[in-house]
Amino acid sequence: MAKNRHSEQEEKSRKAYLEKLAAAQTATVAPETYLGDLRLALALADQADEITLARFGAIDLDVDQKEDETPVTDADLKTEEFLRQQLKRARPDDSVLGEEFGGSKASKLAKIQAAGTRAWVLDPIDGTANFVRRVPVWATLIGLVSDGRPAVGVVSAPALGMRWFAAAGYGAWKGSGLDSAERIKVSKTKKLGEAFLSYSDLANWEDQGRLPGFVRLVGDVGRSRGLGDFWSYMLLAEGAVDIATEPELAPHDMVALAPIVTEAGGRFTDTRGKIEGPFGPDALATNGRLHDRVTPYLRGKGSK
Repeated sequence: MAKNRHSEQEEKSRKAYLEKLAAAQTATVAPETYLGDLRLALALADQADEITLARFGAIDLDVDQKEDETPVTDADLKTEEFLRQQLKRARPDDSVLGEEFGGSKASKLAKIQAAGTRAWVLDPIDGTANFVRRVPVWATLIGLVSDGRPAVGVVSAPALGMRWFAAAGYGAWKGSGLDSAERIKVSKTKKLGEAFLSYSDLANWEDQGRLPGFVRLVGDVGRSRGLGDFWSYMLLAEGAVDIATEPELAPHDMVALAPIVTEAGGRFTDTRGKIEGPFGPDALATNGRLHDRVTPYLRGKGSK
């Protein structure tokens, strides 16, 4: 009996936390609220681009394997170290989480939010495998979580000559900076059979026993491509793609992406549509109109 009461209390706490997250992200925000933080993130992205581009395609690029068997380069390490140093100077009271120097876990981000602390979340090079193979589809991700919501996001892909950014209440934009950008919006596609789906690969869907549902989704949409990583979500924010999803992600993969998607009019949740924002173990982003149509495919056994 005591165990049941404990489980019930945990479930109540979990629901209360999710409701608080959802409420925080729908709260009205004045356009200028995070404008200073956005300016800072854009300036940092300019400098990060110089570091990453100088190492892209370098003959002496140093590449190692991490414990999870993913690659890491000297460019990843140097870029994150630089960003952390600059944020420590510019925002000394904020927390900083990043892929390469620890701390980028959903549980830690949740604790930071609960404490009411602002947190910058960094991925120095999203798409390191591409970077190593000289494929130009990679980007530096700089995100800020504040007041329980993804407040700022900058995605800078210098090898593509592209950048996307957003701040809560300020809208989503594509361009090099505030003075040279165009506003972006998600698509208006309503029918699943006309939708364009972008994803990374199939391995993790299979590992989690969710591949059959995902394959059914691929069969039911109008078109699908394995574009992967940040690019799927940025194309969604631009309205070129209608659905983007991945079955396993960490905060550093998502925090910068979420405000760009939502400020462009889209929706960003976990794949089950239960956790609003980049605070779950995976991601589903859509133009909003298609979201509830997609989630049943991604729930594993018993999905549509």
